[in-house]
Amino acid sequence: MSGPVLLLTHHACLAHENFPDHPECPDRLRAVLSALEAEEFAPLLRDVAPEATEAQLLRVHPPAHVAAILAVRPGPGRFVPVDGDTGMNHASAGAALRAAGAAVAAVDAVCGPGAVLRAFCATRPPGHHAEPERAMGFCFFGNAVVAARHAQAAHGLARVAILDFDVHHGNGTQAMVWDDPSILFASSHQSPCYPGTGAEAETGAGNVFNATLPPGADGAAFRAAWAEHLLPAVERFAPELIVVSAGFDAHARDPLAQLRVREADFAWLTDEICHLAGRHARGRVVSLLEGGYDLSALASCAAVHLRALMA
Repeated sequence: MSGPVLLLTHHACLAHENFPDHPECPDRLRAVLSALEAEEFAPLLRDVAPEATEAQLLRVHPPAHVAAILAVRPGPGRFVPVDGDTGMNHASAGAALRAAGAAVAAVDAVCGPGAVLRAFCATRPPGHHAEPERAMGFCFFGNAVVAARHAQAAHGLARVAILDFDVHHGNGTQAMVWDDPSILFASSHQSPCYPGTGAEAETGAGNVFNATLPPGADGAAFRAAWAEHLLPAVERFAPELIVVSAGFDAHARDPLAQLRVREADFAWLTDEICHLAGRHARGRVVSLLEGGYDLSALASCAAVHLRALMA
């Protein structure tokens, strides 16, 4: 099952910076967008990411957290730390609103009456480490859960699955859905590794599925974790929408972790996700950019991911 694929982005996401020389930098998004300018991606539908509304964010975060993040607006050239490795400049709050807003717009596109079945949000900052009341790990708002809650509130979906293949465990996503059986969270990630959560014994209300991979694990181990453990759980859940936290830092060249996943492995998993969505979710997939810190690897992985979404 295929159809037009929507690409959402916004120039505001290029203006956000954590701190000088930070790995989560604007060049990451530039690398992805440059790769998607290739002729093979000409069929992509392209649109501008809107800002998330306060009401959309409040489905996931308490008012105090939303207000605190949006209030940080330092002058040009200045940076405000929000945790030990996460900072904000003058553009960060606006970029965070666009990243969350892209997730919402992507849900509207795939759940609405149009022909779009799949969407990719090429935005930053990422979201899966943001906890309900705390920004951390380069993340401010829980974009994937914002998407899932919007799908339920605005489109009446009963079951949404969030699949996370970033090398770091999505502690924030897990915390937000921990006791909600209407949202399944499935994650493969390196362990031990930041942020130290994601043990396989962490199962929430029976809706959380973690698969840990030791440093040095390769694509075969990555595929086995999904084929033997995570995808069968998603199949049983039969989601009406799949939201993907698409982090590409499990790649062998990534400097922030030690897995040995390759482009072909990300392509395989994307293909499996799309087939599963075809069986249960009318083909609907919303993918959100998370990590990936080697620029060439990030660009090539994003390209194979989009190639599979377009197939």
